Amino acid sequence: MTRVWKWNRPVTVREVLEDLQQERSIAYTTVMTVLDNLHQKGWVRREAEGRAYRYEAVSTRAAYAAALMNDAWSQSDNPAAALVAFFGMMSEEQREALRDAVRIVQRPEETQEAPQARQQEPPEARQEENPGSAEDAAGR
Repeated sequence: MTRVWKWNRPVTVREVLEDLQQERSIAYTTVMTVLDNLHQKGWVRREAEGRAYRYEAVSTRAAYAAALMNDAWSQSDNPAAALVAFFGMMSEEQREALRDAVRIVQRPEETQEAPQARQQEPPEARQEENPGSAEDAAGR
């Protein structure tokens, strides 16, 4: 799937094979079998082109990753604890990306440029989340 996502267009077995062979030796039939399996599982669609097929991803890599995370989270017997553990594994950069994503979801009218604009803000302008909570904590 990585190779199919990389090109972001329909690809042939030959194209994937040639790309993979730059790193290691692999047989044409192996690549063909893997792409056929991905098609059978519904991860790629294919269209005949002469005697070959062109394969295209059904969803983006981001959508696939989101589905995996959602599936893992929904299988937890304690979703809140699973999220806390997951967030604990994240780097500060990943947590910042998560905060940006939550802002986008909470305010869909804003453009996708919001995270980029935020990266240009000085750190002191990034005081987080509930500004009233600091006042509440101070007893005001």
